[in-house]
Amino acid sequence: MKMSSSAKLPLHFKVLMGLVLGAIVGGICQAANVRNLDFIVDNFAKPMGAIFLNMIFMVVVPLLFAALVLGVSELGDATKIGKVGLRCLMMTILLSGIAVGIGVVAVNIVKPGAGFSTDEVLKLQESIGKKADAAKSVEKSKEAKTAADTIVEMIPKNPLESATKALEGGLLPFMVFALIFGIALSGIPPEKALPVKEFLEGLLAVTLRIIDMGMKLAPYGVFGLVFAISAKLGITAFVALGKYVILVMVCLAFHQFVVYSMALKYIAKRDPRTFFRQIRGVMLTAFATSSSNATLPTALKAAEEEVGLPRNVSNFVLTVGATANQNGTALFEGITILFLAQLFHVDLSIGQQFMVMGLAILAGVGTAGVPGGAWPMIAIILVKIDVPAEAIGICLGVDRILDMSRTVLNVTGDITIAACVAQMEPKAATPQVAAG
Repeated sequence: MKMSSSAKLPLHFKVLMGLVLGAIVGGICQAANVRNLDFIVDNFAKPMGAIFLNMIFMVVVPLLFAALVLGVSELGDATKIGKVGLRCLMMTILLSGIAVGIGVVAVNIVKPGAGFSTDEVLKLQESIGKKADAAKSVEKSKEAKTAADTIVEMIPKNPLESATKALEGGLLPFMVFALIFGIALSGIPPEKALPVKEFLEGLLAVTLRIIDMGMKLAPYGVFGLVFAISAKLGITAFVALGKYVILVMVCLAFHQFVVYSMALKYIAKRDPRTFFRQIRGVMLTAFATSSSNATLPTALKAAEEEVGLPRNVSNFVLTVGATANQNGTALFEGITILFLAQLFHVDLSIGQQFMVMGLAILAGVGTAGVPGGAWPMIAIILVKIDVPAEAIGICLGVDRILDMSRTVLNVTGDITIAACVAQMEPKAATPQVAAG
């Protein structure tokens, strides 16, 4: 019976156990100065982590392309349906922009990844299999290009070449190609676009299945990665991780209960407390499933029956939002990337930080609304700023609670935008204000 119950432990609990055990065992080995510890790290711990991470990295390019093209094509459809689509897009941009500002300000005030010496950074790089020069990383991050060069490089001459270099800095041109492809896809006749969309939906499903297969290795991979880090740096290395978790949770809560409340009060003309009470079932479902897609049926039902939104507005906004409006994911991805940049002594200017957060918004559009879908996107943005993609292993063990929390923000944001758009529609909004 005990073996049966242990086999049924949820994956996120196993991953957390891997993190805790890796930190404790590695810390003990480091404190006890175990003989041949470097041999153990190089020949056992690092390969465990590398195999797991490679399972994730192998689908980065097809996942990014399929998800981003499908998400952008849906946004393109939004502009076709007139004022509802344009208002939805306007609200999405507004709330995403505020999320970007919150993330940049919070990371610069708290500095969760600061405090490590150059030697500690080198040890950290070695522990994840990267022996790059920290000073070289800092200098590379400061290299500036002219605006003209930057714009030209964003348009790839060969998208396939950019795809092969997605994990080596070719992310941005490839994302631009995916954006252009998605916009073009939304502009051709539906009967011609349908086969392409069906292929991309199938491709997306396959890549998500591969991620699911890879995540089954996560407990062992995270154990290996964390063991290697704590064996090099000791338990103190995880103080920064605790600051990062708290910062993400605080920022998510601020956006949820302050920013959304202001949007509800001043744009949707609704009482935020009543609104949150009406959608509490939706928020609980989002928290439990960590999936915007899985929460969509519950959200559609609550928007019409509990909140009293017009069906034509709520159905469109929530369906598109499940893919395209990922405020919580964008905020989480941006903070995670800036945190890891600080941890690895990659000094980004404020302008570069806003660029990273902007990429996080685009990655949010291309992030599938399923558990764990954000990590491949984070990895390819990291390499853009010269942080090892393998660094995501540092944060993976604590992702479950953050995933659950950011999904609540994503879903709440969808219904909030729907309420705001409904209020902007005079015929639909007037009777709904009284109902709220």
